[in-house]
Amino acid sequence: MTQSTQPKSVATQLFLTDEQLRKGTEAMFFAYRGFTADPDRILADRGYGRAHHRAIHFIHRSPGTTVNNLLNILGVTKQSLNRVLRTLIEDELVTSAVGQKDKRERHLHLTPMGVALERSLSDAQRDRMRAAYRAAGAEAVAGFWQVLEAMMDEDMRRHYEALKDKTE
Repeated sequence: MTQSTQPKSVATQLFLTDEQLRKGTEAMFFAYRGFTADPDRILADRGYGRAHHRAIHFIHRSPGTTVNNLLNILGVTKQSLNRVLRTLIEDELVTSAVGQKDKRERHLHLTPMGVALERSLSDAQRDRMRAAYRAAGAEAVAGFWQVLEAMMDEDMRRHYEALKDKTE
């Protein structure tokens, strides 16, 4: 929210009205549409959707992750994830290897083509975020991250913290 669109008293209020919360919800919906627009266009060229994007993103962030771990992160059904993974494997973007310790596990890695696709999807989103962060300023960015983290369920926060630890 820019200074001009932000409710005048939000910065000093601890309590927001239902109307202010509704505006925030709508801002989040429209921001999400913008955030996903560029990757959606890239994915559509391949006949993929957002589920493919999320799988590619988290396989990239945790090379060798198991199907079960990906199921937990994405919160989708096994059938849904298997459909997505089957396509990504057939299109040679992801490899699936049987676990060495537990033969029931399947470990997932991006192929070089998968890494290239992930990079193009992430670059598009990073460009949009970078521009928005610059426009908002450091204090707003820190506050935004605080809000996002506060909205996470405890289980999702654990996944988020684990991924965050890999980059720090």
